Amino acid sequence: MPKTAKAKKKVSKPKTKVASKPKPTASKGPVKISKTYIPKDNEKYMCEKHKIYFRIRLTEWKKELIKANNEALYNGGMDDNNISADIVDQANSYIDSNVEMKAINRQIKLISEIDKALRRIREDTYGYCLDTAEPIGLKRLMARPVAKYTIAAQEKHEKEEKVHADD
Repeated sequence: MPKTAKAKKKVSKPKTKVASKPKPTASKGPVKISKTYIPKDNEKYMCEKHKIYFRIRLTEWKKELIKANNEALYNGGMDDNNISADIVDQANSYIDSNVEMKAINRQIKLISEIDKALRRIREDTYGYCLDTAEPIGLKRLMARPVAKYTIAAQEKHEKEEKVHADD
């Protein structure tokens, strides 16, 4: 005896609307940028792409400075073994090493500024003036990625420093 398929009726239940949570649009995963990416003025100021670009640029700059400092310290230490009996040569060697150490100290201060800029990127304050909270501007940040102030605020600070230095 052949089996016959019985047609089943679908019983539909009335659907109740449940308020759905809005899906976050910003968390589409990590934002990636190409190696040739350059921030543009027509993009939202300090968007994720800008932050990633400046974080990469600052990190690479810091690595280059550390490498240069290590090489200078290593090579500078090698010159100390070559002490000359001539007093003029000794004086020249001293001056050369003194100039080199001043350059290294300036680079160490710059590394500290880079670290502060990286911290501002993490805190979402990078790209904004520390005095006025106005945007510093992409052109200024491209020229000086560790900039903390707008041009006007920077000039004000420099004038104040000059006044205090003259006292």
